[in-house]
Amino acid sequence: MLKIAFHPIYKHPLPEGHRFPMEKYDLLPKQLLHEGTCEPENFFQPEIHEDIEKYIRSVHTSDYLEELYNISIEPRLARKIGFPLSSVLVERERIITNGTIQACDYALEYGVAMNIAGGTHHAYTDHGEAFCMLNDQAIGAQYLLQNKLAKQILIVDLDVHQGNGTAEIFQNEDKVFTFSMHGKSNYPFKKETSDLDLPMENDCGDEEYLKALKSTLPQIIDRVKPDFIFFLSGVDILSTDKLGKLGCSVEGCKRRDEFVFEQCLKHDIPVEVSMGGGYSKDIKTIIDAHANTYRTAQYMYF
Repeated sequence: MLKIAFHPIYKHPLPEGHRFPMEKYDLLPKQLLHEGTCEPENFFQPEIHEDIEKYIRSVHTSDYLEELYNISIEPRLARKIGFPLSSVLVERERIITNGTIQACDYALEYGVAMNIAGGTHHAYTDHGEAFCMLNDQAIGAQYLLQNKLAKQILIVDLDVHQGNGTAEIFQNEDKVFTFSMHGKSNYPFKKETSDLDLPMENDCGDEEYLKALKSTLPQIIDRVKPDFIFFLSGVDILSTDKLGKLGCSVEGCKRRDEFVFEQCLKHDIPVEVSMGGGYSKDIKTIIDAHANTYRTAQYMYF
């Protein structure tokens, strides 16, 4: 069964006119239910469990977490996060993180599991930025390693923006291989060094994008031999995206997802999927592109 983390807290109120499309977290599960891709039993509601704190603290520094939890981050650094900080927002981040941890367990059981939110790859060990505060997939990786549920992990980050925080977190960790395929001239303008970075030129389009992915990902899997994969399936690679510049179509984005799942199935590697970014002007485009990831997983696995 396809298991999907979702909690009503995912849709967090933001000031009028904020550029982050928070409503997608409410609309996406509704769309999946409406069209019959999913049934209510596909969804599980993560909560905050104190035992996840040790995994959070294995990724983020105590000083940063103290300031985050106490809403005492200095204004300059708080502005880099991009959301008005509040205790409810921090609770939301922790629930999203536990959604990814629980999805790891479901992925081990069913082959794939997903989180309606997450993909917070701009969160560093000691600070957050660009709508990211706790790095959910990095924390999920630590959960798997510390509990000996995985020995070698591959993070496949296909958001349009480089996974700079994830790269920094695992820069000295041989058990986690970070692969980021992203816009060369897009945020972050100062890139970190992933284990493998694949920067793409503006307006590369579907065929160039998919050709690069198909010539790279299988080689990584053959070389790294992961026994667990995290997939960050950002839909900000679309031509309609306000913050992305790669020029891909909704169909091309779907073909990307199909290829990643195909590789996971071929090698019998469990995969946890977090959504990442999507900033097209029309919310319908965002929902359709994200929904394709779930439709594809449901079709290919179940």
